[in-house]
Amino acid sequence: MQAWRVHRNGEPGEVMRREEVDRPVPGDGQVLLKVRAANINFPDALLCRGQYQVRPPLPFTPGVEICGETEDGRRVIATPALPHGGLAQYALADEAALLPAPEALDDAEAAALHIGYQTGWFGLQRRAHLKEGETLLVHAAAGGVGSAAVQLGKAAGATVIGVAGGAAKAAVARELGCDVVIDRRTDDIVAAVKEVTGGRGADVVYDPVGGDAYTASAKCVAFEGRIVVVGFASGTIPAPALNHALVKNYAVLGLHWGLYNQKDPAAVRHCHEVLTAYAAKGLIKPLISGRVAFGDAAAAVQRVADGTTTGRLVVLPALTAAPAATEGAAT
Repeated sequence: MQAWRVHRNGEPGEVMRREEVDRPVPGDGQVLLKVRAANINFPDALLCRGQYQVRPPLPFTPGVEICGETEDGRRVIATPALPHGGLAQYALADEAALLPAPEALDDAEAAALHIGYQTGWFGLQRRAHLKEGETLLVHAAAGGVGSAAVQLGKAAGATVIGVAGGAAKAAVARELGCDVVIDRRTDDIVAAVKEVTGGRGADVVYDPVGGDAYTASAKCVAFEGRIVVVGFASGTIPAPALNHALVKNYAVLGLHWGLYNQKDPAAVRHCHEVLTAYAAKGLIKPLISGRVAFGDAAAAVQRVADGTTTGRLVVLPALTAAPAATEGAAT
């Protein structure tokens, strides 16, 4: 089968190589899946760089989220078992963790549903307890993680303020349903949030960026507000001033969604049922900005690593492109 593999750590466009390899053999409790679509996530870039919390042995195949097909023809959503990731024609996954792909979504949309929307639902509902009528501030609102939070915030009945970088991404955030959009390149985030909320601030902040985004959030979070820390796409991990949280009476909440798979898998299945119902009602629909040919996967992962994308890039193994003969040839 064809697979993209990483033999040394570095930038995805430089270290990912398309190769002919044997199909992986399932271990105990695992199942072999034909990959119908593989959604690219920022952790795929971190895996290539050797900066992710999980470090599979070299060589490995990245791709942490797929829509796959079982041997009996069922369409499922899975997080592949590394080192046999989803940027391949076949991947391995834990059979007990397979989830049915929603009928309302096609393969690419189903591949982009699991991690981003589960993270959003757990962050907004389980951690922040977002209520109808509250104001939600979403950083990187046009990105893969942020776009999911925008849709889930609207589904919960919140007023959603989206922050995006540049006019093009701001336009995408508006199309997603943001009630207000702030362009961080031209607007003062703190002043804009306070103006929109009459000086009160945002009840809930969803932050997958860190760095300056977190700093701004702490300045415009409301009394009894909640800042949900989802990730650090900016590359800068903030150091919260706890005296500031005390004085302003707000909470800083961490979210590591992967832990729910280990500690509360029933909650993950319940969340999937909720998301499936939302999809059937048209309340959520993953924003797919690109359906990528298999031969262009390395370049696509690099684009996600560089932060130049909106929504999701999804690799479709059935789409072919010229094979990469050497490292970096796909960039």
